[in-house]
Amino acid sequence: MAKKKTAFFCQNCGSQSPKWLGKCPACGEWNTYVEEVLQTEPTPEWAATANKDKRATRPVLLKEIKGTELLRLPSGDAELDRVLGGGIVPGSLVLIGGEPGIGKSTLMLQVAMELNYKVLYVSGEESEQQIKMRADRMTGAGQQCYILNETSLSAIFRQINEINPDMLVIDSIQTLHSDLAESSPGSVSQVRQCTGEILKFAKETHIPVFIIGHITKDGMIAGPKILEHMVDTVIQFEGDRHLSYRLLRTTKNRFGSTSELGIYEMTSYGLRQVSNPSEILISQREGELSGISIAATLEGNRTLLIEVQSLVSTAAYGTAQRSSTGFDGRRLNMLLAVLEKRTGFRMGNQDVFLNIAGGIRIDDPAADLAVCASVISSHQEIPVHEKICFAAEVGLGGEIRAVNRIENRITEAEKLGFDAIYISQFNKGLDSGKYKIKVRKFGRLDEVFSDLMG
Repeated sequence: MAKKKTAFFCQNCGSQSPKWLGKCPACGEWNTYVEEVLQTEPTPEWAATANKDKRATRPVLLKEIKGTELLRLPSGDAELDRVLGGGIVPGSLVLIGGEPGIGKSTLMLQVAMELNYKVLYVSGEESEQQIKMRADRMTGAGQQCYILNETSLSAIFRQINEINPDMLVIDSIQTLHSDLAESSPGSVSQVRQCTGEILKFAKETHIPVFIIGHITKDGMIAGPKILEHMVDTVIQFEGDRHLSYRLLRTTKNRFGSTSELGIYEMTSYGLRQVSNPSEILISQREGELSGISIAATLEGNRTLLIEVQSLVSTAAYGTAQRSSTGFDGRRLNMLLAVLEKRTGFRMGNQDVFLNIAGGIRIDDPAADLAVCASVISSHQEIPVHEKICFAAEVGLGGEIRAVNRIENRITEAEKLGFDAIYISQFNKGLDSGKYKIKVRKFGRLDEVFSDLMG
């Protein structure tokens, strides 16, 4: 009998080593290496159950390959289609990651129920009765949705051959196990083995597969980070479990852009698509309050008008505090230094707290001017008019710099009923006369404050 070959895997990042190591050289974590039996059998599980034609592959010249338009299947969910790049690509493998309890299973079950073609939903965590209770609260018909409660990969492939679905959902990849790997479910070798078999199945049958991966609180179980190089698309489902809004982001997409954003609201009837994000990112308030401004930002092809909230107060202790939620803290410190150096506002002895309403995080530099206006509004106790928004970057010299796609920002602000938008005077080729909204152009930060606050 041949001797079993073993290796040590890091349970945090999946790095492999022939011997045990106290500290992982790849991710720097301590005591994460676990010994596992290596896979030595060459026959994949799905090959024994799938009835497919065997064909030999050969090299093909690039000029001989016929280019065809990429066919996409509509999912019935406009937000998911936007994040995927226009729809579901046949044969694609999509990984949906997120913290436990964020709503990944709810999202995929809702999509499976709304589709008009045959879907097999494989659950290794919940029973059929639990899934039925959740489905009863949703509005989808679910006429073509099959539920399978199974964790064995070979048994799943046998059911796939019988049902012949048009789409497959795996919930979750950490619960599956293959007989070809002798380690326990959820380990690095099991997750990698199962995902590899599912990937081969998706590519040869052209059936799209969605797999759900968990990120545990302690980070000890192998999560979606190990699988990112294997799948076609990686989607991150994020949000605060104590709030009702969820964000769907793409971190990798071989068939589209990685800068798109989908927004949902968690309700008792499932996830509601938020087609107009400004309704949740701009709070309704009575009267004008100091420290609040509106920024016109971009997430992919979507224009978002977000509310920037600031609180500036005299530091109670010797060192002033700087705190930001949803905005880069280092960029906030830079903008505060520009305000003090170029406009004369003394911020060194002031506590500054910044918050982006709605729980969203922004990286668009076009929010710089709105942040500065919000901070000075709170510092001077002068409210910014609620019908004014901002879209410009602030440079270290106090100059107002132009941002891209300014027409989209102006159009969105006009559609939402704003009276004026403050932008840079260096935006080239902009015809401000065609807009009903008043477009105010400035070149320096002190000019903006002089016009805004008199």
